[in-house]
Amino acid sequence: MKNNALQMCSVSVPRGPAAAAAKPCCLCWCCCCSCSWAKWLAARGPDGGPGRKPRDPGTSPSEPLLDGDAPPTLDEIRGWGESFERLMRSAAGRKVFRDFLRGEYSEENIMFWLACEELKRETDPDAVEEKARFIYEDYISILSPKEVSLDSRVRETVNRNMVEPTPHTFDEAQLQIYTLMHRDSYPRFVNSPLYKALARLPAANSE
Repeated sequence: MKNNALQMCSVSVPRGPAAAAAKPCCLCWCCCCSCSWAKWLAARGPDGGPGRKPRDPGTSPSEPLLDGDAPPTLDEIRGWGESFERLMRSAAGRKVFRDFLRGEYSEENIMFWLACEELKRETDPDAVEEKARFIYEDYISILSPKEVSLDSRVRETVNRNMVEPTPHTFDEAQLQIYTLMHRDSYPRFVNSPLYKALARLPAANSE
């Protein structure tokens, strides 16, 4: 029985043979049972993209890996296309959206948003200050290649808040980037071949 299950899902997320044998993929969305989700994850590697250097754990937010979690249902995936808030509440949805943003060269937006979410969960004052400095250097500083696009008013607010960083130092900046992703990137994501394939929606006809 186990051999038949493994043959149906010949591509698994690269987390070691023991993990693959213990939990074979059970989510096959296409008629030929090609395990789209497992293939999509395996093709991108453990850090979300082929050939990318591992992130510095001290400067980037942590996001749970999908292979340890229950895979999203088709209804959940289709729900991502109905609500940006629903997409961003889902760990799986954020991973798919992040991969889409990487293709648009705007991955820093969701990385910044995730870093702010992580900062808001921090309670130790020293850790708050350290993480706030990392976030500022990575995403706010004009010298950073990952600088996010903020208007001058919000940037000034962040600069004032950095005098005494708190878990909410970047709240206004985070909201502005969230709004930018919602209005600018999200509509393209919903209409992208990536999302349509995962949601098993018909691709747009091109004439």
